[in-house]
Amino acid sequence: MGSKGRAENILVKGKKTSTVASAGTKSDKPLVETAQSVTVIDRHEMDIRGVLNLSQAVRYTAGVSPDQRGSTASRYDMFALRGFTVPNFLDGLKLQDSPTGYATAQIDTSRLDRIEILKGPASALYGQSSPGGLVAMSSKLPTSVRSYGGLNAMGGSFDMYRVDGDVGGFLTKDGFVRYRLYGTVNGSHSQLSQTKSRRYSITPAITIGGDSNTTLTLFGNYQDDPKNGAYGSVPLEGSLRTAAFGRIKRNFYDGDRNFEEYKRRHWSTTYIFNHKFNNDWAFSTRGRYDDVKSIYESVYSYGTFLDPETSIRDFQQEALGNFSRGTAYANEHLKNLAFDSQLTGHFKTAFLNHSVMAGFDYQQSRATELAGFGSAPSMNVLHPVYNQTITPPAISNNYLTKQHQIGVYVQDQVDIGNLHLAGSLRNDWYRGNQQDFLNSGNGSRQTPDKITWRASGLYHFNFGLAPYISYSTSFQPQSGVVSDDGGRSTRQADPTQGKQLEGGLKYQIPGLPVLLTATGFHIEQTNVLTAVPNGNYSVENGKVRSNGFEFEAHVSVYKGLTVVAAVSAQRVKDLSTGKPPVQVGNGGESVFAFYTMQSGPLKGLGFGGGLRHVDSSFGGTASYGDVRVPAYTLFDGSASYDLANLGQIYKGWKVQASVRNLFNKRYVASCYGYAPYDEWCWYGERRSAQASVGYSW
Repeated sequence: MGSKGRAENILVKGKKTSTVASAGTKSDKPLVETAQSVTVIDRHEMDIRGVLNLSQAVRYTAGVSPDQRGSTASRYDMFALRGFTVPNFLDGLKLQDSPTGYATAQIDTSRLDRIEILKGPASALYGQSSPGGLVAMSSKLPTSVRSYGGLNAMGGSFDMYRVDGDVGGFLTKDGFVRYRLYGTVNGSHSQLSQTKSRRYSITPAITIGGDSNTTLTLFGNYQDDPKNGAYGSVPLEGSLRTAAFGRIKRNFYDGDRNFEEYKRRHWSTTYIFNHKFNNDWAFSTRGRYDDVKSIYESVYSYGTFLDPETSIRDFQQEALGNFSRGTAYANEHLKNLAFDSQLTGHFKTAFLNHSVMAGFDYQQSRATELAGFGSAPSMNVLHPVYNQTITPPAISNNYLTKQHQIGVYVQDQVDIGNLHLAGSLRNDWYRGNQQDFLNSGNGSRQTPDKITWRASGLYHFNFGLAPYISYSTSFQPQSGVVSDDGGRSTRQADPTQGKQLEGGLKYQIPGLPVLLTATGFHIEQTNVLTAVPNGNYSVENGKVRSNGFEFEAHVSVYKGLTVVAAVSAQRVKDLSTGKPPVQVGNGGESVFAFYTMQSGPLKGLGFGGGLRHVDSSFGGTASYGDVRVPAYTLFDGSASYDLANLGQIYKGWKVQASVRNLFNKRYVASCYGYAPYDEWCWYGERRSAQASVGYSW
């Protein structure tokens, strides 16, 4: 759930630069005065970089291990933050995943106004959450402009196309009632042969109240993804390592288009109500209902060849390029209801300025799943044969999962001159229940309650420097069977617990949209499940530790210049194995700069580019030992031109172009080794170019 303090509320109204964090419902607090590492990706940055999804949006963010499924599994946004998978929030409310993750919503980033990445434990504000942080997205909503709109058409590599439309304005003369309607139609093939994706999405919104003290915004979204490409991989031998048969092509597809299917339909309805009692006190409440349904049917490679009679690995067959395949089926339906309400106020006690907040949030979800796994004919990676006869797997899972969470929270932010102190305290009551209808209806239940908190201090010098320190905690439910007495009795696993100590320096040049942030952190996640050898249960003695340093620089449109730079170094280790978590990297460096000519004959011409260096990552265990995915360096490019500079007749017209992986570097983005059975890798994105023409008013 999205409980939010005055400095952390993620609802955004109007245009904000990347040096400003969303504050309470009616005010903003600068990032330089927020004692937490926060990265802001605004609409302008997404546009000039040509961002098409969330995974692409976060590539220039410090602390992110990007593209954990390479470029192929684009139906989901898969990355890690400070070594941990993190949840997504939309308009202040959590986007709940289905228990197995297939019926998981993916928000089209073209409908977003802003993305904020909060780093470190945030349960004191948001309830159950990852120790790595969370991603907070804000939708495009009605604005204070009387009439506006735009239409944009784009085409690109792999037959990519998209048409986006956005229109809004006043429905009444005085602007008391305002509206906005956004829609997109898009699709493409992918770099894998025989795969393609399609999407249709529309988001209508209306705001009643205009600029008054009381406003109500109602909006909905319907998104249909009838096709969603592939979810497959390539064998480790032949991609990360040269095999006896050579190298596997980057367009290799391990599935079968006559069997492969992934359909997803997501619709939601949201309300946001704000009331300002006076200049000091305000009330805000919001709620959303999400309905996500997916059908998943896939053929996938094991990345190894297992003898069909003995299930023993056959290296001779692998040397010839033959690999075993399996099938998977899942039909899931997720329904989720979430609310969050808060009262905020400002008052003074002696020389202390208080910004207080008290709130309550609630979330419940219901998910059904029919699933099964089976076998499929093997495939030769050098001479793949498609359109084979494949038998759908039998249903082996029939689950009903219900989750319910209530949270109450308080926060006080105290300003004493240039000193900014903050404290948050929250109590959550969580209940989870899962029934297995194929096992006599047996079920499992979790009923934990957790208290989490956060404390921080920051001092903002008049010349712009702001050192800070913070401590925060988190909790996250996990599924699994645990025994405390050697297997004689079992119970459901308790949640994992996280804690972080973070300290850093922020510097904002007074009067300029330039923010520099340097951060060091230490995170520990405890109560992690560790499997017991030769047992069908786990124990809760695992611990994951993450230590790191991050630096980010943001120049938000200063005299036509935009700069985003990041450096990160992290060491993440699972202490139960002595190794890093799989698909987690050691950091990286990146910089993206874009400049628009402000005068002269080339006025309105924008150009820029980026460099992304991603350090090596851990890829699990293969037959030869630990897998280490090498570091890689990529280049991106962007350009735009405002055609109004050619004459008034072209006012409102703009052309843009961008390219990712400019030099078409061949690289492996990630691997997942689970020897002796599975050895998967994913190629990174090939060179992808796109160009668009748009008209706005």
